[in-house]
Amino acid sequence: MAGASLRAVCAAGVLLLGACAHQTPHERIVAPAVVPSTPPNDSAQAEPPPSLALPREWRQQQGEDYDDLFDRMRAGFAFDEVQEPAIDQQLAWFEHNPEYLERCFQRGQRYLYHVVTEVEARGMPLEFALLPVVESAYEPFAYSPSRAAGLWQFIPATGVRFGLKEDWWYDGRRDVVESTRAALDYLQALHDQFGDWLLAIAAYNVGEAWVQRAIDYNVAHGLPSDFWHLNLPAETRAYVPKLLALKRLMAEPERYGIDFAAIPNEPYFAVVETESQLQLTIAAQLAGTSYEELVALNPGFNRWATDPDGPHRMLVPIDNADAFEAALKTLAPDERMRYETHTVTAHETLAGIAKQYDTSAAVLAKINDLPGGRVSAGETVKIPAVSVQLPEKVMLAAERVDRPETDTGRKQRQLVYRVRAGETLSSIARRHGVPVSTLARLNNLQLGNAVTKGQRLIIKASTRRYRDEGIVSGRRTLYVVRHGDTVFSISHQFQVSVAQLKSWNGINKNHQIRAGQRLVMYVDASRQQG
Repeated sequence: MAGASLRAVCAAGVLLLGACAHQTPHERIVAPAVVPSTPPNDSAQAEPPPSLALPREWRQQQGEDYDDLFDRMRAGFAFDEVQEPAIDQQLAWFEHNPEYLERCFQRGQRYLYHVVTEVEARGMPLEFALLPVVESAYEPFAYSPSRAAGLWQFIPATGVRFGLKEDWWYDGRRDVVESTRAALDYLQALHDQFGDWLLAIAAYNVGEAWVQRAIDYNVAHGLPSDFWHLNLPAETRAYVPKLLALKRLMAEPERYGIDFAAIPNEPYFAVVETESQLQLTIAAQLAGTSYEELVALNPGFNRWATDPDGPHRMLVPIDNADAFEAALKTLAPDERMRYETHTVTAHETLAGIAKQYDTSAAVLAKINDLPGGRVSAGETVKIPAVSVQLPEKVMLAAERVDRPETDTGRKQRQLVYRVRAGETLSSIARRHGVPVSTLARLNNLQLGNAVTKGQRLIIKASTRRYRDEGIVSGRRTLYVVRHGDTVFSISHQFQVSVAQLKSWNGINKNHQIRAGQRLVMYVDASRQQG
């Protein structure tokens, strides 16, 4: 792929739930800050080590003299160049898979200016602007098997520790502004603890308690206690080299025959105060932007509207911010949310009402403040009047809140249903009390697809299917082989094993892949890279 141009072209309709290589085989260890066995030198805490001080010319310019955001980022790189085989190995993969970075930066161009600005404002090395590539492929909806979410892949406990709110309406781990603040707070705290950025990065991945134990062991046995000599999990031993390899490639892309398309060194979005709850479709209309663009900029919201308890702010494209702010001032309080109403009749239940409107009892209970889920005849129930289908990535996020068993590892039997004459996808979904979107996704169908008598549909996927096929959403993925692809590179990109890929497609030593060939994969969308 030498000489390939990264033109940052990506189909807008493609599902972007691809997470990066951060696939923890265990939940990240989270512990209160551990006091090092040997207190760090006070003077070392006051000033960063000379090798990690930001370049003088960069500090003078403050990043303002660059047209290309990548040039601004490169000027702030501060890590020493290290020659280690592990870095070379990761670099080789990036060098031979430039399309992966193409997709990452296409997604990340919405957020990268903000991340770079926040990192440089703290005087931290600008290599950290590349950490979301390693963590999530710059996909704010990325979700890992260890329940880590967002650009910076916070697990729930660490999110709480660093002030990230998480409730029915909103998940601060996916909020671009809040999660970036929390991630940089965490990294700085880790550096304060260990006095070394590489150890801080390792601890961000595996937890500070693990790194501290490894340091204590080496010190006790008279061994070096830098990152390269610690006994850490294999994932962490690859995690730090991956970031260093990415820095090396980004510092001199022309050396590796890669030409990155420039990203303008200017804000992509503005933060506008909204004062109270606001429906996202209404916000998109007021801002003069698409609903999909608004969701991409505000991925922290789990539902069709902002959190009634805050944060009361929205990110909108910078060119639309003034118009949005002005339009908000003309909006009456009763125009911020659109609801239908339903009058409860005798013997009706909340679940039955939910089925009529293709929603769930949990949603109706929440917006009507009915914690017990009970309704009485004559009572008026609010029904969300959402005029567009929620994007699949938002529905998946909401489903994890509404149905925690989908991501806690509880065992679940597969339920299969045989279609009867006259039934539709919607009627079957109502019969079984599941969203029609979920039913379609589990069976690799579109919402408008017809079903036929005798057809078998999966109503509920088993835990075993999730584990054996490596899928969370039940999505069957087709991939068209490109020139230069190998079985190994494809399996790495989609985070499936080589054996699985071969088994699903009947590949053996006598049946090699070729450009244009279609491969079937059952992919956990939270683990796909790019």
